[in-house]
Amino acid sequence: MGTQNSSNGNKFVPLVSAGTNMKEFTLRALLIGLILSVVLGAANAYLGLKAGMTIAATYPAAVIGMAVLRFFKGTLLEENFARTVGSIGESVAAGAIFTLPAFFIAGIWNGQVDPETGIKAPEFFSMSTYITASLILIAGGVLGVLFVALLRRVMVEDKELPFPESVAAVEIHKSGQAGTGGSKYLFIAMAAGALVKIAGELKLFATSWATFFKSGAAPLANGQTLQGGFFASGPAISPAYLGVGYIIGPRLASLSFSGLVIAWGLLVPILLAVLGGDFINNLKINAEVAADSTLAWQNAAGVVWREYVRIVAIGGMLVAACFTLYRMRSSLGAGLTRAFKDLKQTTQGTSEKVERTEKDLKSSLILIGICLVAVLTFVLTFFIFKTSMLVAVVTATVMIILAFIFAAVSGYLVGIIGSSSNPVSGLTITALVVTGLILVACGVSGKEGIAAILGVAAIVCVSAAVAGEMFQDLKAGHLIGGTPWKMQTGNIIGAVISGLVLFGVIIILHEGDIKMGGTGLGGEELAAPQASLMAYLSSALAVGGMTWVLIIAGMLMATGLILMGIKGPMLIFVGMFLPFATVCAIFVGGLIKGILDFYTARRKYNEKQLATTENTGVLLASGLIAGQALMGLVVAIFAIFNVFFSKMLGITQPQYFIGLFIIAIIGYFLVSIPLKKGATDK
Repeated sequence: MGTQNSSNGNKFVPLVSAGTNMKEFTLRALLIGLILSVVLGAANAYLGLKAGMTIAATYPAAVIGMAVLRFFKGTLLEENFARTVGSIGESVAAGAIFTLPAFFIAGIWNGQVDPETGIKAPEFFSMSTYITASLILIAGGVLGVLFVALLRRVMVEDKELPFPESVAAVEIHKSGQAGTGGSKYLFIAMAAGALVKIAGELKLFATSWATFFKSGAAPLANGQTLQGGFFASGPAISPAYLGVGYIIGPRLASLSFSGLVIAWGLLVPILLAVLGGDFINNLKINAEVAADSTLAWQNAAGVVWREYVRIVAIGGMLVAACFTLYRMRSSLGAGLTRAFKDLKQTTQGTSEKVERTEKDLKSSLILIGICLVAVLTFVLTFFIFKTSMLVAVVTATVMIILAFIFAAVSGYLVGIIGSSSNPVSGLTITALVVTGLILVACGVSGKEGIAAILGVAAIVCVSAAVAGEMFQDLKAGHLIGGTPWKMQTGNIIGAVISGLVLFGVIIILHEGDIKMGGTGLGGEELAAPQASLMAYLSSALAVGGMTWVLIIAGMLMATGLILMGIKGPMLIFVGMFLPFATVCAIFVGGLIKGILDFYTARRKYNEKQLATTENTGVLLASGLIAGQALMGLVVAIFAIFNVFFSKMLGITQPQYFIGLFIIAIIGYFLVSIPLKKGATDK
């Protein structure tokens, strides 16, 4: 891969040396990267809104880019460039789905009239909100790239930062050069994911199943009768959820499933028993649903989960996010120290000639770009969110400071654990709370306060997500021999294009869900857990009126789990927040990965075989996710125009067991194909 700097003075030599003249920033590589950026960004927006998680786009971008460029006889540096541009859409999507739905959930863009002011809020599906949201995404994306350009050299050349996913991406490129790339697995899995999704929409099988098991009535000492039961559901028939569980693995999938057990096995039954039969029968239910029937109790369990348990989960997610950052305090501190030191070195830099592989964007252009983003933030806050001049100036200043700090921190964390595990939502929550406290101290309140807080948090979130992903790509480029300023320029273009497209994707999913009978963002199908948390927190800071008893209960529960030594409390509360069927499907995906791990250990695969098995499995899982996500977008687009696949064949009673059979088939291939591929790589 190259020779690293060492104590004996050896100079690092990448795969493509600095003196090599090779095509890199070409129109075809840029177009391929931009298409991948939009497609993978849209897929991650779909997945993030439904499951609260995103997947790293580096691997699929590398594989697809290689496959397409190989047809055009592209170079290794073109492949590196296309992968870099192609993966930026995922990070912009992460920032988008973590924050922008909060504007709708918090009532800023819901099109309803404020009873206190009589002013109608903008519609979520309107040109004004599209322009505002796109400007937020573009500002955050460009800002992240600019800060990375300032900090690149220190980060990518640090021997203490292993950048595990960057190294894996380079191995994919090397295997592609050797003619052993795994693009066919990715494309086959994408087709399978899309086919299963459309088959479910056509009602060829039932995609979910649920029931309620009532318990017998038990008399209490005070003369009252206690009655309740348990809600039960099977896994959603979703290749995407299986893919997510497969990628995060059995341990993390089990943590998420434990949240489901706490929510539906403990809290919902207790609350139903306490609320009693009168609560069940007084709920607004369909006239055809008989009082005290199994379906009535099933509906009541859903109401209790939405109105009570999810609020508890939000309180838990807040403490869990803070705990995640606390556990990383040493790395965070080191990242901040490194960031300020590198910025000082940059401002005192010389104009000496540097090699191609060390050229970044000019510092003057970077500083001008940062100033323009600050001005844009001021314009958004003052003219669109209607705050005072003081608040607008403070908002722009706070945004720049927090974005720089969290971009540096995000890059450092990616260097240690990879972008897939980067706690962007935790960083964003911290930014939101800090911004909210500062703006409230400046006198901000009401809807304009919520909008200003969310606006800053959104820009910081996108910036941090983009920075983490780009540090990862620049490290891979450093190992391959890419030109930094070309990669940075390509990512700026990719961030702008993704910013213009991704809010449209969110609108399509939101409007499509409403057309198909859902409630849109924040509902059961598009839970958007991180955005819901942002909406609750910003409302609590700027307006008040939160159900603090439930929030505090969740915070105390999280504290208890932390004291018990639980290392992943965030996933537990995400499991409480997401629908039963979603979490169950993710858990099944984790179990499938656990079966694969069992067989690789039993067959005593060596390190090379394990890496091949892992990469093949990740490509298959990524393909399932991308295939279902893209087909989901197609279904949503048709629904906006009142074309519903569910009505095309006239099937009224689809069978769930067919869906379970499909899960079994997917599980078989997710184990057998990676095992076979690994066995041949000795």
